[in-house]
Amino acid sequence: MIVGITIGSGIFRTPPTIAGLVPNPLVIMGLWIGFGVVSICGALALAELSTMLPRAGGVYVFLREAYGDAAAFVFGWLYVVITTPTTIAALGVVFAEFLLNLLGMASDARTVQLLAIAAIIILTFANVLGARVGAAVSEVTTLVKVTALVAIILGAFVLGHGSVANITAGGAVQGSGLARAVAAVIWTYDGWVAVSMIAGEVIAPERLMKRIIVIGMLTIVTLYVGANLAYLYIMPVGVMALQKEAIARTVMTGIAGPAGGVLIMLAIMTSVFGALNGNVLAKPRVAYAMARDGLTFAFLGKTHPRWATPWLAVLIQSVVGIVMVLVLKNYDALITYFVVVEWAALIFSVGAVFVLRRKMPDAARPFRTPAYPWVPVLFVVGTIVGLSAIVWGQIQVGNFAPIYGLGIAVAGFPVHYLWKRMKRTA
Repeated sequence: MIVGITIGSGIFRTPPTIAGLVPNPLVIMGLWIGFGVVSICGALALAELSTMLPRAGGVYVFLREAYGDAAAFVFGWLYVVITTPTTIAALGVVFAEFLLNLLGMASDARTVQLLAIAAIIILTFANVLGARVGAAVSEVTTLVKVTALVAIILGAFVLGHGSVANITAGGAVQGSGLARAVAAVIWTYDGWVAVSMIAGEVIAPERLMKRIIVIGMLTIVTLYVGANLAYLYIMPVGVMALQKEAIARTVMTGIAGPAGGVLIMLAIMTSVFGALNGNVLAKPRVAYAMARDGLTFAFLGKTHPRWATPWLAVLIQSVVGIVMVLVLKNYDALITYFVVVEWAALIFSVGAVFVLRRKMPDAARPFRTPAYPWVPVLFVVGTIVGLSAIVWGQIQVGNFAPIYGLGIAVAGFPVHYLWKRMKRTA
């Protein structure tokens, strides 16, 4: 589950962006390994909270216990107005880019937007009609994604005609480019929070959780590093920077001919479309569950009288996702906006380990974070450094969207205050 949720569109789309910003293969590899370690630390910390508080809701349960209802409300607020819509928008955009590449059509901004919006609308209505309809739209398995990555890695090194010199040759790295590249790496690793969904149901967590997380995350890091090495082995970093959505197709076409390139694109599109459908299907149910628990606006907890789906939550998040496509326009802007807000919230989620060790020292913890407090400290420090670098890098190029996103997040607190007053006067 950790592997399946974490591996989405990122590894098939972000490497060229990173190559354009950081024209040095060794530095690129350092970014992938460094934030892989940070992600493992975060997953190990959340595993402790999940086995201690094995209740539906995951992160919002931890935030509520550690910081109170206001923090839990703001998490739901972020889910509705920022993180889920931005994820939906980014997946819609990258699906549109891959589709145009497959069809051999120019990937102009307007066409990408229209196709992304069309995909979001189709999946929104499919999921409003019922969970079974939504699930039937796309049965995407981890096997499809992993097979595609393994094919790229083995194909490049076994059958490809590349050069190891490509991996060691590179140019100077500018600070602002390095800072902006961090967003693409962090986006690709996002998803390990899925551990909070399963840890409470693992048998013998004190024995197995560390193994599950370390093996799962090391698998992801290995596949990501392997894919980047394969891309660089086949082409110099300068050529890699020009590929964008075509990189996997370019590699496989060189190895197995045009049919191989088409086949890998179909596998990737299946993965992305399935991830998009999964987000439209599952994520609104978090807002729905929180509304039913009285932690957010009641209308988000309403179900359709005929299809019994949380249709208002689905519609609202998809509408905001469409707005994101139109306002932020491209994939790289979308993932930067998402990463800063989502991982800022994850700092507080992992920080709940420290708070609850003090507030609930005697609570049963079937799994305890190894090397505490250094593991969660490494996550918090690494993430703060990474997010600070992203914000600084974006300001250097005149993009203030991450600042606006953080502002919208903070606005959740006065909204919570107004919501509580409305409840008292209702």
